[in-house]
Amino acid sequence: MLNVGLTGGIACGKSTVASMFLKKGAHLIDFDKIAHEVQQPGKPAWNEVVRCFGEQILDADKTINRVKLGNIVFGDKKNIERLNKIVHPFVYRQWQHLTENIAGKQKDAIVISDVPLLYEGKMQHLFDVTILVLIDPEDQIHRLMKRNGLNEDEAKKRLKSQMPIRKKISLADIVIENKSSMAETEERVEQVWQELLRREKNIKRRKK
Repeated sequence: MLNVGLTGGIACGKSTVASMFLKKGAHLIDFDKIAHEVQQPGKPAWNEVVRCFGEQILDADKTINRVKLGNIVFGDKKNIERLNKIVHPFVYRQWQHLTENIAGKQKDAIVISDVPLLYEGKMQHLFDVTILVLIDPEDQIHRLMKRNGLNEDEAKKRLKSQMPIRKKISLADIVIENKSSMAETEERVEQVWQELLRREKNIKRRKK
């Protein structure tokens, strides 16, 4: 099995790239989805997040309002660290459980984990290879404003909460530029997919 970490700056089109890999036969694990699940009302992470940041982050049905929580933590390094310290252990345990299940069913699986803060969280050691999806910061801001209904200052604040995208390039094993057409991105994903297949075969050879 090949464990792949997929990351990118906010609004880089990482989810689109992940879906392309899924269509090619990869198994996809979404860290953001797991983080959302472990913070559902009554779950241990929910209890700790509410205790830390207050009930003002909750909607009427007691679910955590991610926009309200984001407004508290984005741009505040200490609050981001507090949130990550609460949520990450729960996410990591669930990720381990999911990868073990996949490995038990398909020994030669390629598992792609969509991890928004892979490098910020220093999680490279969890993966055999990491992939960075990249667009220009100006395009990130425009996409984020359109996608999340944010004004420019709010979008810039969110962008600044992450490691600058250019700094991540030196940490990545593979880079996918997503600033061109969908067809060009798909062509690049196919190239990377063939590379991942080769890497997975090399792992099998070393284990024999």
